[in-house]
Amino acid sequence: MSPSNRAQQGRRPGAGRRPQGKPRGATKPVDPARLAAFEVLKAVRVDEAYANLVLPHVLGRLGLEGRDAAFATELASGTLRQQGTYDAVLAACIDRPLAKVEAKVLDVLRLGAHQVLSMRVPDHAAISTSVDLTRSKAGQGPAGFVNAVLRKVTRKSLEEWVAEVAPAREKDHDGWAAVAFSHPRWVVERLAEAVGRDQVDALLAADNVPPLVTLVARPGRATVDELGGVPTPFSRFGATLDAGSPAAITAVAEGRAGVQDEGSQLVAIALAEAGLDHDEARAESWLDLCAGPGGKSALLAALAAQQGAALVANERQPHRAGLVLANLTDRTSGSQVDGSAGVVAGDGTRPPFKDGTFDRVLVDAPCTGLGALRRRPEARWRRASADLDVLVGLQRSLLDRAIDLTRPGGVVLYATCSPVLAETNGVVQDVLEGRSDVTLEPILATVGNVPDSAGPIDGTVQLWPHRHGTDAMFLALLRRTA
Repeated sequence: MSPSNRAQQGRRPGAGRRPQGKPRGATKPVDPARLAAFEVLKAVRVDEAYANLVLPHVLGRLGLEGRDAAFATELASGTLRQQGTYDAVLAACIDRPLAKVEAKVLDVLRLGAHQVLSMRVPDHAAISTSVDLTRSKAGQGPAGFVNAVLRKVTRKSLEEWVAEVAPAREKDHDGWAAVAFSHPRWVVERLAEAVGRDQVDALLAADNVPPLVTLVARPGRATVDELGGVPTPFSRFGATLDAGSPAAITAVAEGRAGVQDEGSQLVAIALAEAGLDHDEARAESWLDLCAGPGGKSALLAALAAQQGAALVANERQPHRAGLVLANLTDRTSGSQVDGSAGVVAGDGTRPPFKDGTFDRVLVDAPCTGLGALRRRPEARWRRASADLDVLVGLQRSLLDRAIDLTRPGGVVLYATCSPVLAETNGVVQDVLEGRSDVTLEPILATVGNVPDSAGPIDGTVQLWPHRHGTDAMFLALLRRTA
């Protein structure tokens, strides 16, 4: 279809004329699904909320279910994922910098651009509902502005816009990829360094595909059969859902199962299955040093119970420690689940434990989160390259302290939800070079059998969204030798 025809198709009959008999100043009711998406974007922008956490609350408050809830979810999440691309398009359609556009009006423009360029919404519907939303939130003047800008957006397809506003791919690949795949340039560069330039486009594209809902059956408390869905290929405790709400599954509602990416499940499995290098017969003590919000702790506690061990969960932030406690509490009896030895609110770099206390320690370190952009699309816009220096220093401190807390012969599993080499290879190598009482050991058993998962150091594991359908989890196993 030609640009002129697209523009004509998107124009409503009588646009620009006030309908006869309608009082001046009266507004149309706002579509609830689009209002929900707008409120999610506002919460992400103003409160630094995570879209996947705030969305269920917004849907519930507005009473959205079924197709309306699905539409609102795709509109909010898709807009956040493609924000970089849409901002480049909008900048070409507006005669002033985007920073000069009122924030809530820019939110509506982004939502409208997603409908026009990436959803099966007729142009006229995307424009008229965006105008109604703007009028209700910002007034008549901004509504006219939104109408004019979105009409310009409809003149080209997404592919045509990318070809116009992005740098030439053959001259500046990273600049082109930043626009085409909606990632900050520095993120493109770091991911290319980690995965290789021949695969970075596939990784960036995978970051923009909404992941399936993945569940975990906590062993001894639930079975995979109870979850329905399709068993996950690598974790024997997981299943994916094609549709439906996890909360409708009895085992999830009762806390015997939960929502957890398969990569995160493999982290817990790798620690639980690692062999210990001592012959002493005693009940093992395990530690999750950075436990919030508690998903891995819940799986670890279940695995510990099966081995006659007990897990202590440590979390620095008190409110997150409360989330961990909830994950480790039986919802029927109100008591802690088997395998849990309690939750402690403590600084992982200065934890309230004696050295040499634990047989197995998990360091699921705070990181950039660039391995989970499918699930948390807004994270790509919140991080900056400068964050790496602070995070890497913290990661080294946490791994060092975890080794101190481990008994000789015991193991530490260092994991990040980031493939960035500074957070993976860099941290592990620095700690190994600075200590004589620890060695790096290959990760075997279930996790070691995942194909095409070799990490940046021999024996480590790196999972990828485009290869394995998981978050980009990095895993390294270290043994305390003395």
